[in-house]
Amino acid sequence: MAAATDTLRAAMEALGGFIDIEDDRSLPGIEWRLSVNREAAARLGADVLSVGNAVQLVTNGLKLATYRPEDASDEVDIRVRLPAGFRSFDQLSRLTLSTARGQVPLSHFVTLTPAPKIGTLHRVDGRRTITIKADIAEGFRLDERLNALSEQVNTLPDGVGLVVAGEDADQREAGQFLLNAFGVAIFLMTLILVTQFNSLYQTALVLSAIVFSTAGVLMGLLLNGQSFGIVMVGMGIIALAGIVVNNNIVLIDTFNQLRAEGMSPTEAALETGCLRLRPVLLTAITTVLGLMPMVLGVNVDLLAPSLGLGAPSTQWWTQLSSAIAGGLAFATLLTLLLTPCMLVLGARRAARLSQTPPADCDRG
Repeated sequence: MAAATDTLRAAMEALGGFIDIEDDRSLPGIEWRLSVNREAAARLGADVLSVGNAVQLVTNGLKLATYRPEDASDEVDIRVRLPAGFRSFDQLSRLTLSTARGQVPLSHFVTLTPAPKIGTLHRVDGRRTITIKADIAEGFRLDERLNALSEQVNTLPDGVGLVVAGEDADQREAGQFLLNAFGVAIFLMTLILVTQFNSLYQTALVLSAIVFSTAGVLMGLLLNGQSFGIVMVGMGIIALAGIVVNNNIVLIDTFNQLRAEGMSPTEAALETGCLRLRPVLLTAITTVLGLMPMVLGVNVDLLAPSLGLGAPSTQWWTQLSSAIAGGLAFATLLTLLLTPCMLVLGARRAARLSQTPPADCDRG
């Protein structure tokens, strides 16, 4: 694990974009381990407990009792220790233990060996772990740096695995939640539209505005110089899905009413475009204009009063507003042109199917 940690840190420093790199490994050091030969100790009449008591005289001291002073609320340990000048490793080799056979040196059955120091062991789900933490430098993106790091470090020692957590794990969790929410919203909208229009074709035509708005979302982020954030852009797409379908619903409902009055599909489509052009444009324009302060990062202080540009409070909402404004503007313009045409094509296709002669039956 230490070798894998060194490899990862070296790769992060070589790639660049990672700052304040640190890990939770113990600081390098040496600890001394005492190994007791139980067989030799038994022959000399000693035991492990007596050895431990003797070692404590050199280290933290042997606890005899506790005492609580009158002016204190906590107990104080009473310990017996060797003088400060005798608390050394050499003293351990000179210590003797009183046994039934007399004073026996500890060195006869105790071995003192150095070993790497082990501090706190960190475990996740019962598995030993070492956590490497770092921040992303300004001008770099998290997902791009992690992909580059995974390509750079493609082999690790046997038994060592790499799991990415932190902000990337939070983004994946948020993305999965937003994807499920988007699927539930589309299902509910489809159920309602099919019930109202009694037509799968017109329902698909209404929901097509959501697909068109996705291109507008990307264009809005590109024009405003914003990156694609999973949380805010995902929330923007879900909110946009409930907004952009309104234009199609208005157009299709008007088209169906005009068709019920006896107009031909072409005449009904043209009349629908003329009747609903103004309300559809006004609705979209007012929504986009209402979002422009957040898109441009304008902060309004009503107490001052004053206007600020690029305040920290506006940076969180810029992606969300850019996604909604760009997607709505693009989908509205495309809907006004494409939806009437698709309604005419759907009416003509339904007319051809109704005029198709039935399959050959028994003509006798």
